[in-house]
Amino acid sequence: MITQYLKKLGYDVPNSEMISGKLNEWHSWYEGKVTSFHNYTQYNGKKLIGRTRKSLCMAKKVCEDWANLLLNEKVDIIINDNKLYDNVKAVLANNNFTVMGNKLIELTFAYGTGAFCEFLDKNKNIRIDYVKAENIFPISWENGKITECAFGCKKRINNEDIIYISIHTLSRNGTYVITNKAIDAKSGNETKCNLEEKVITNSKIPFFQIITPNIINNYDVDSPFGISVFANSIDVLEGIDLVYDSYQNEFRLGKKRIIVPLSMAQFLNDDNKSSFPVFDDNDTEFYAIKANDNIHEIKEINMTLRSDEHEKGLQRNLSLLSSKCGMGNDRYIFDDASVKTATEIISEKSDLYSNLKKHELVLEVALVNLAKAIIELLGNDSSKTVVTVSFDDSIIEDTNAVANRALLELNAEIIDDVEYLMRVYKYSEDAAIEFSNKMKKRQNMSETEV
Repeated sequence: MITQYLKKLGYDVPNSEMISGKLNEWHSWYEGKVTSFHNYTQYNGKKLIGRTRKSLCMAKKVCEDWANLLLNEKVDIIINDNKLYDNVKAVLANNNFTVMGNKLIELTFAYGTGAFCEFLDKNKNIRIDYVKAENIFPISWENGKITECAFGCKKRINNEDIIYISIHTLSRNGTYVITNKAIDAKSGNETKCNLEEKVITNSKIPFFQIITPNIINNYDVDSPFGISVFANSIDVLEGIDLVYDSYQNEFRLGKKRIIVPLSMAQFLNDDNKSSFPVFDDNDTEFYAIKANDNIHEIKEINMTLRSDEHEKGLQRNLSLLSSKCGMGNDRYIFDDASVKTATEIISEKSDLYSNLKKHELVLEVALVNLAKAIIELLGNDSSKTVVTVSFDDSIIEDTNAVANRALLELNAEIIDDVEYLMRVYKYSEDAAIEFSNKMKKRQNMSETEV
């Protein structure tokens, strides 16, 4: 409905049929239950029996891990103005950014696209919306960068479903204008909007930031939408759940059986005075054999389990998934009791490190522009502010070794304090120079006082 409404207003938005079809598929795998795969029928010799395959939910696990690597509590948005830094951090805290930002990254890697969207509420407080792919409607884009966009969401108000649409477009002077609309979810007709209908931002910085995994959308290379990080791993996900389901069944079907001659079984009488054997099913499964089957004593049957074969097959599929989702070959180990040093982890996870850095390129731009949008909403000129992002690489990078080496090179005068700050504290060159100058000025003041 939102797509049709935007087209009626004259906006050219991408075809939603392909997008919604893929989103539904990715959602099913992210949820862990795909009807067409996990539900199946099996013929037991008499009739078809409905079955449900077990799922390891590895699609969600992959997205969780990427979110934890990219946006965790150690990631810091650095601003060269201390007062602005504190104000921006307060806005982020008020919007639960540490938690909700991480969740948005997870959903973005599941559905291919996500967005931050900033606005002022009725009380003039800065709010951040965390928008999923299904609620994002690009209007114009160039070289993969969305410059104008609409965002829609459904809300229940007075027992009616209302769809709110926020349209961010560029004016002739290059600043953004935000148009807010509300339509009835049933009729599609415009209705009363509780938000300011038109907001003149006077800002060249958009009050939205689009994020995607930094991989090509091979379903539609011209689309502004990204793709799920596991979009090209569906066959591998099927393989994982196929082996895992078989692995579970191996233990269920391999349960110990006790063959009992019917004459040795305990009998009870029901209300119709019919006799029937009673077996204890809590620990083992019993099978009663008629006397004429020539079995006159209790016989134990232990099935041979193929656990090793299943574990090898499962591990092979997990390694394939890890590799195809950009995490190297050894991210997921089904059975690994070894403990490895940080140096070993870095050398073995070079693929993960390089892909992490690649995804950070997209996220860094979004976080920098998020901070600048907040600065604009605070009534300041963001063009005069230097914003950088310090990512947390400690999970796959030996940060202590990096810091120690930088300190040795600083003491040996191989590098200066600016380079030291850039390596260890992830400052941009401008921020490092400014911080260095402040430290030198403070040191000179102290020496003068002495």
